[in-house]
Amino acid sequence: MLFDLRGRGRRRTVRAVYLGLAILFGLSFIGFGVGTGLGGGGIFEGLFGSKESSGGAGYGKQVSEAEKRTHLHPSEAAAWAALAEARFHNANGSEFYDEEKQQFTAKGKEQLTKVVAAWNRYVALNPKNPPLTIAYDMVRVFGEEGLNQPGEAVAALQLVIPSKPASVTLYGDLAKFAYQAKDTSVGELAAKKTISLTPAADRKRVEQELAQLKSNPTGSPSKETFTGTTNGKVYTVKVGEKGQGTILKTSPASTTTAKTSSTKK
Repeated sequence: MLFDLRGRGRRRTVRAVYLGLAILFGLSFIGFGVGTGLGGGGIFEGLFGSKESSGGAGYGKQVSEAEKRTHLHPSEAAAWAALAEARFHNANGSEFYDEEKQQFTAKGKEQLTKVVAAWNRYVALNPKNPPLTIAYDMVRVFGEEGLNQPGEAVAALQLVIPSKPASVTLYGDLAKFAYQAKDTSVGELAAKKTISLTPAADRKRVEQELAQLKSNPTGSPSKETFTGTTNGKVYTVKVGEKGQGTILKTSPASTTTAKTSSTKK
């Protein structure tokens, strides 16, 4: 794919939107477990890749050492960056991250707030050359699987982008979080930059993806109604708040193969 949007929670919800009908009707509505429980794949795969398996006790010592350093050198930006990064890796331990749900647990989110505290102290010191590693990590901290603060994710990306070669990935990511934060002006600028960086052969498709992203930034299929044909019947299914499907209507399929469609309420 041309550009990815960071966060595995995003992978699940976007896949639900774009493959919702295939899931609903291709599996013949078995259990009606629609959408949001799926992991991986989809149009936008995670920019960060898989979550690191390391964490927990292995980073506890690093957190302690980084905390001591900030106490000794409270005006040293690098010390706060090191603390934020150590706390972030610690928060990725199994105690704080649910691999099955692909999101941080309640305790994990408490750890993320500590990451943010160190990050805010770091940013307040106006560092000239922010380390890209922790800036990237903060996008995930503020993403959907973490604290779900897209406006803060935009701010983190705006620190990263000037120091990296312009890419479809980074600007597509910026568009996504800006739209989620309802910052349409930044979203539009990022979307235009994304399209300009896209090879001509794929530009139309990416424009369509960005339009979908703008109209539905979270990619959640909740409260949408899908209509499709399976086993000789036409089903109309509404997706609930938690991704469950409810059949609203069934009718015999016409002899002509019907096109599946979806509408959003």
